Amino acid sequence: MAVLRLAWLSLLNRRWTVLLTVLTIALSVAVLLGVERIRTNVRDSFASTVSGTDLIVGARSGPINLLLYSVFHVGDATNNVSWQSYQELSALPQVAWAVPISLGDSHRGFRVMGTTTAFFTRYHYGARHPLAFAQGKPFNDLYDAVVGADVARALHYELGREIVVAHGIGGFLKHKDKPFRVVGVLRRTGTPVDGTVIVSLEAIEAIHVDWRSGAYDASNPVTAAQARKFDLTPKTITAFMLGLKTRMATFSVQRAINDYPDEPLLAILPGVALQQLWSLVGVAENALRLVSALVVLAGLTGMLTALLASLNERRREMAILRAVGARVRVVFGLLLMEAMVLTVTGCALGIAAAYLGVWAARDAMAERLGILLPLAPPSVGEWQLLAIVLLGGALVGCVPAAIAYRRTLIDGLTPRT
Repeated sequence: MAVLRLAWLSLLNRRWTVLLTVLTIALSVAVLLGVERIRTNVRDSFASTVSGTDLIVGARSGPINLLLYSVFHVGDATNNVSWQSYQELSALPQVAWAVPISLGDSHRGFRVMGTTTAFFTRYHYGARHPLAFAQGKPFNDLYDAVVGADVARALHYELGREIVVAHGIGGFLKHKDKPFRVVGVLRRTGTPVDGTVIVSLEAIEAIHVDWRSGAYDASNPVTAAQARKFDLTPKTITAFMLGLKTRMATFSVQRAINDYPDEPLLAILPGVALQQLWSLVGVAENALRLVSALVVLAGLTGMLTALLASLNERRREMAILRAVGARVRVVFGLLLMEAMVLTVTGCALGIAAAYLGVWAARDAMAERLGILLPLAPPSVGEWQLLAIVLLGGALVGCVPAAIAYRRTLIDGLTPRT
């Protein structure tokens, strides 16, 4: 206790230098914890882009490719799935629900997805969060459209706005004769749904009734009103999601779909495929950890610099302590204790600053980026990082303590010339 009191009085005597050192450590710890919390939440959010869905089925290709175009709307399917196959597989006794997906068109750079109203109740993200409407409701009429939060924000869309869907991803050819009306705006989810225009499967068929082999048939045009009278049952879809009655049936249904005799299909477990994809795109995660580690290293280096600078000014103080009977281990413990006090105080202030930052930024992060930052106690991983910082502070404190240990009483008392 005497060493701790002596260390505290010594730090108070150099209060301004100590304050700057503590602030440096606090900022580095706040950055470390903030980056760690954002990193883990982004990873968890990515891994939960789609939850509550047991299988995603599409044309046979690769798991990541199927995941990319069906969930992230990146790239295109190698082939479509026949409507008959979808009906047969969705009618399996183990299947509780099925949601078809049809992709291929776009609207001003955003993907257009055809589906059924079941999508709004069956699609979940994160910790089984359902889709919710910021405005409006699901589509009901043939030419109704629901837009994601990013679409509504980027294009300033409101309910009742008339929009035109473009044929294909390029957007050069447009279905101007069959415009849609925005009837719903979804709340932000932090998933690809935010950048999607959602319409019915029948609507996708309606806007293509007068198209042949990917080109508009100007010799036989069909108006929007006439298209309503056509049989708009899809012939093919891009993919579909399945929810099973029991998790025990997942692998048996997956095997049955992969061995489906009528056409080559692939069924994937979205959670497994998401982990595989994250292993490919998660390089930025390691970069964030490296940056935060360098920030902490810079903070500890600043503390070491301050301690070494003060040590040169305190050579006579160390010698006087030895002269009045303080043992070498007391001098060593004094400098080590000072380093630990600085580190612990900096960590405490850093934790407070990190939580203050999370509290201040969580609404904006959720609204703009879809990243949910909970005000939860530090996780096991965060406590481990703090332990590493404390260990680093102790190691840094050993450097000036070892230097003081080596210096002799005569060196401290001899006048300089």
